[in-house]
Amino acid sequence: MPRPTPRKLDAAALLQYALGALGRRALSAGELRERLNRRAITPDDVAGVMARLAEYGYLNDDRFAESYANWRRDSQGLGRQRVLRDLRTRRVAPAVAEKAVEQAYSATDETALIEQFLARKFRGKALPAYLAEPKNLASAFRKLRYAGFSSSASIAALRRYSEQATELEDDPDSGNF
Repeated sequence: MPRPTPRKLDAAALLQYALGALGRRALSAGELRERLNRRAITPDDVAGVMARLAEYGYLNDDRFAESYANWRRDSQGLGRQRVLRDLRTRRVAPAVAEKAVEQAYSATDETALIEQFLARKFRGKALPAYLAEPKNLASAFRKLRYAGFSSSASIAALRRYSEQATELEDDPDSGNF
């Protein structure tokens, strides 16, 4: 069933819509602009609403990117590359995203994050026995890479559980992104 076309809004209603959207979920300026463009009667209204929101302090991509990167690191235990990719998907400027990720991960031990990730994803499994199977080892490597961890750190962590982990470097089908 197709989605109904959103009702077009004037400048005052657009501001109320933006405030409601920001109240429900943190949004980057790019995400909010995209939503407002779909709803605005005239494109000039979007620029005015965006300026007012920035003036009020409700729209700050630096603050958004910093809190998002810290949240993804602390709550979800993701690696730096995944957080950077997700920030770009959320329409944060590349320079702002890179700065936020660099600050969030500057004092973080990637190896410790990987160990926590493995313990969480493979809870209840004896990792040395489980990762002795080549397909499980390759799957774990792909999961680590998708979670944003570097190849070298992922292989180093997996090497503690399986000697076959060194073969992941040379295998093009193991999930190198």
